[in-house]
Amino acid sequence: MSTSRHPVALRLERHVSGPTRLLATVMALPLVDGIFPALVIAGALTVPFGIVETGVLIFGGSATVAVVLAEMEGTPRENALSILLLGAVLIPVAAVEAALAQSIRTFIDPVVFHRFAALVIVAVAAKTASAEIGEYLPRPGAIIGLGLLASVQPAGAKLIFEPELGLLLRAAAAAAVGVGFALAVALAGDRLRDHVDIDRFRFGSAVALGTLALTIANVGIDTEAPVALAVLCVTAVFSYDPSPDSAPPGAPTNADGVATTDGGADDPAADAATDSAVDTTDPTPEPNAGIDPVDADDDQSSDQPSRAPWL
Repeated sequence: MSTSRHPVALRLERHVSGPTRLLATVMALPLVDGIFPALVIAGALTVPFGIVETGVLIFGGSATVAVVLAEMEGTPRENALSILLLGAVLIPVAAVEAALAQSIRTFIDPVVFHRFAALVIVAVAAKTASAEIGEYLPRPGAIIGLGLLASVQPAGAKLIFEPELGLLLRAAAAAAVGVGFALAVALAGDRLRDHVDIDRFRFGSAVALGTLALTIANVGIDTEAPVALAVLCVTAVFSYDPSPDSAPPGAPTNADGVATTDGGADDPAADAATDSAVDTTDPTPEPNAGIDPVDADDDQSSDQPSRAPWL
């Protein structure tokens, strides 16, 4: 079972095996489910920040981070090579799907389809946040299919395949941003693996996806402002813990959380701490040590103030 405990990774692992195949499936899922073409139709790639948001949140995102950090066990160079090979396939396929999406856009109502595209992103955000909620939501492909049926305009519809070079370049750039994001995580994997809270980053990514959905639907958020990207940056900051671990993972600890040893070489610092904790009181008994404190008080004169026996 997936060690990352990410809902998307857990669901996909039922169909694929191996960390490299799992990463390929996670990053290619927007092309298979139709999420990326839906964003192209909705105009998510019309602004530069939209290209970055689509690349990082759709092709990258928390699922990619979880698989790279928790599943891939090779060296950073080996993982980077696998991601580059994946990008060699992912980028041209994204450009081809963008060309097809541009052709579909000629016979649908963009305003209606924008709402369904936003609904798809909300569904993906919910599946990212909770596996239990994701079980009750329809698949993204089903939502996109309903969106096409609801927004189609049969009167005078013509399927024209005239790919725009600028759109193809923007689609390829979005996929390249996602590949670059995964590549950066893989190269910094040794440092990030012990300092990044994957669950916290996952929930923050879900919030960023919800913000992206509001941007696509043009509901109270400026479509040209990188709000979703800003939310993801804040999430990355709060998910990173720069303090190193005091003990390696799996080391035995006592009740106070301090790592314990197995009786190996003497530690001068530990010996000093032990010596300071030894009772330094004089073991020599006092002359009146055998006298009952109560009897001692009775022998004293009544005109003298009473003193506690330990003074």
